[in-house]
Amino acid sequence: MIDLELDEEQQLIRETVMSFAAERIRPAAREADEAGAVPEALVAAAWELGLIQGSVPEAYGGYSAQAPSAVTGSLIAEGLAEGDLSIALHLLSPRLVVDPVLVLGTEEQKQQLLPTYLGERFVPGSAAVLEPHTNFHFTKMHTTARRDAEGWVLDGDKCMVPLAASAPYIVVYATDHEGTLTAFVVASGTPGLEIGEREKTLGLHALELYSVALRGCRVPDSARLPGDASGLLRRARVAQSAMAVGVAKSSLDYAIGYAKERDAFGVKIGQKQAIAFMLADMATETDAARLLNWEAAWNLDQGNEASREVAIAHRYCADIVMTVTDNGLQVLGGHGFIRDHPSEMWLRNGRGFATFEGIASV
Repeated sequence: MIDLELDEEQQLIRETVMSFAAERIRPAAREADEAGAVPEALVAAAWELGLIQGSVPEAYGGYSAQAPSAVTGSLIAEGLAEGDLSIALHLLSPRLVVDPVLVLGTEEQKQQLLPTYLGERFVPGSAAVLEPHTNFHFTKMHTTARRDAEGWVLDGDKCMVPLAASAPYIVVYATDHEGTLTAFVVASGTPGLEIGEREKTLGLHALELYSVALRGCRVPDSARLPGDASGLLRRARVAQSAMAVGVAKSSLDYAIGYAKERDAFGVKIGQKQAIAFMLADMATETDAARLLNWEAAWNLDQGNEASREVAIAHRYCADIVMTVTDNGLQVLGGHGFIRDHPSEMWLRNGRGFATFEGIASV
């Protein structure tokens, strides 16, 4: 039977993250969106929470006494995204390297790579998953990895690669000669790894996203994370589902607060049946999405492949965040369309979940 009861440590982590998101992230979200950058002071403050270090076992310099938990990672992802999605993705970007290395890496790779992300200061991580092809699916990458006598040669094009220009390592996902999805940890500056211009997107304005080209990019055998990398992208989908819940929850809470305060024809609009029913549907869908996300995360923690559970959660959460953020804007009426309120930002960010792939991890 599925057990979705949080333990004492998870409750504390959830409360800490939600408090930080409300007090530090939410007030900075609009300015970050307008400026196209996450404030360095905020990044430093978030680093002090130890969210990345807490997922890494003590043997490698982290704080955890056990293997990374997808449920705990989901709690963190949802809580931070409730503050702001772009900032959450920036703050959790080290996990794009840390988690693949922990899950698939050899002992030598763990000893070599993990200390980079466990120092006194925040170091960004990155992952190159999404490709600019209309028929893209992570199980059938166009990016190829060809083996030769000297190692591996990577060729292909990637898009929406977070923090690619500043990350010391990018985990590149490609299809090898046997048709297996494989991950490679590619160091910044490797010949053949070309970082393109920053992408211009509908949402996620504060998150630096880049196009990346791999042109005969040669890496040694030690750069390859052994095994099928499909499980890593299932973990990524769980993280994205959790963040979708966080964005939906933001829009829902703001709409409820607005409906309680806004007068129309002598009554609060929240007393209007159409608005009340809309808010009730939004709350129901958000809670349902969270439960599906937790179920998928719990199954991963049990060592199950969880392909079905992850796919259902990913699809449902991506749909619900669009519905809830759209309805949240509608509750505000004309005010929802102007930038004085954050509802339009949540709608822009929420719309992207249908296309996000591999930009977060748990």
